[in-house]
Amino acid sequence: MAVTDEAIEKIKAMIVSGTLRAGDRLPKEADLAAELGLSRSSLREAVKALSLVNILDVRQGDGTYVTSLEPTLLLEALSFIVDFHRDATVLELLQVRRILEPAATAMATVRATDDEIDDLRKLLDSLGPDPAVEDLVANDLEFHRRIAVSSGNSVLSSLVESMSAPTTRARVWRGLTQAGVGARTVAEHRAILDAMASRDPEAARSWATVHIAAVEQWLNTVL
Repeated sequence: MAVTDEAIEKIKAMIVSGTLRAGDRLPKEADLAAELGLSRSSLREAVKALSLVNILDVRQGDGTYVTSLEPTLLLEALSFIVDFHRDATVLELLQVRRILEPAATAMATVRATDDEIDDLRKLLDSLGPDPAVEDLVANDLEFHRRIAVSSGNSVLSSLVESMSAPTTRARVWRGLTQAGVGARTVAEHRAILDAMASRDPEAARSWATVHIAAVEQWLNTVL
């Protein structure tokens, strides 16, 4: 194992074991290096690597801290990687969405408050009868984001958002080229919402699957 990798693993072990907790300040570099049996240069490289993936926060003139370790923060690195997708991998992202979002929708159906469901209905109503493609897609993204948040699972919500944003271009493309897609999208959203309002998680899961599968099927055809 490379010395930097060894240093990363040792710091990780301190966090996993609870020796270092979210928000804790790391000991001074010389002290931590001696405690872990590492050179100061390898420790420095490990800290730099862990700061890039939002596990550590290096504050100039103050010290190095363990971040909040919240899923939204830690998954930012995944979002960065996903942003480099190629057109062909959009289909794979949609396949992952088809696994994650129906589960999130079913969970949200059980856990969402009445106010959250009312807000979803207001969001759909705000579109109007003949929305522009860009407005439709923006509404679509926000609709699914709110449902994921309402699932009550921050990891799942963060994953859904990471997988959803990179498919925006494909959604706009579909809206511009496929006849009737706007009305169909709104109708499917309302079916999902009606199932949620009825507190029927399996119906909501099924409609979410149908909704995402339609985009996936279209993209598979055009590619």
